[in-house]
Amino acid sequence: MSLLIAALQLGVSFLALPVYVLNFLGLWDPICKRLFPFIMSKLAVDYNKKMQQHKRELFSNLGDFVGPSGRLTLLEIGCGTGANFQYYPRGCKVTCVDPNPHFQQFLSKSLKENDHVECERFLVTSGEEMAQVATGSVDVVVCTLVLCSVRSTEAVLREAKRVLRQGGAFYFMEHVTGDASSWIFFFQQIYDPTWSRLFDGCQLTRETWKDLEQAGFAELKLRHIMAPLTWNPVKPHILGYALK
Repeated sequence: MSLLIAALQLGVSFLALPVYVLNFLGLWDPICKRLFPFIMSKLAVDYNKKMQQHKRELFSNLGDFVGPSGRLTLLEIGCGTGANFQYYPRGCKVTCVDPNPHFQQFLSKSLKENDHVECERFLVTSGEEMAQVATGSVDVVVCTLVLCSVRSTEAVLREAKRVLRQGGAFYFMEHVTGDASSWIFFFQQIYDPTWSRLFDGCQLTRETWKDLEQAGFAELKLRHIMAPLTWNPVKPHILGYALK
């Protein structure tokens, strides 16, 4: 089976040969950084439409975590195009974090369309390195479709815990690896190397729920779903929130 998967991986890689050539020449990364926000701005619309019920349910109790300031202070890791803003409560103060500065123009558009949300600042940095955010300074941290592509899930979760106040919550919605006996997992293994190259480091076979279980949160509310999406490789999802 491993030989079959390796052969099929090679076949998929051949179809994406121009990308691999550009990467070898050192040209693909800057191209990807500029293209990726545009692509995500289109994909996010379809994703939100299909996942609307799940997102509404997930974020329905954000108001329960309003801190002493009387306004919900929220930090979103990998904010991207601002696809989650519509689900945030009125008056929410958001710190946006993303390592790709080219998302900012799409983020600005989303903020204009969601004027019930106030963006305090946009930090161009990774979720693993949020030193600009004070310890215990936010009520909620949100992370959706991000942990699949970070360098270290453990480091991101550690930083999320650090910036959360005591009693705050970490919200997540991530695609994950499929069941080892499923066809989805079979195809995830085939697509994964090329998928990661095309989609800015996104990996299809991460067992992210294990990282959340080991992150040391006081309480973890997590469930697995099969998302109603067209692309089978990203259908397996986890979603929920964890309390500090």
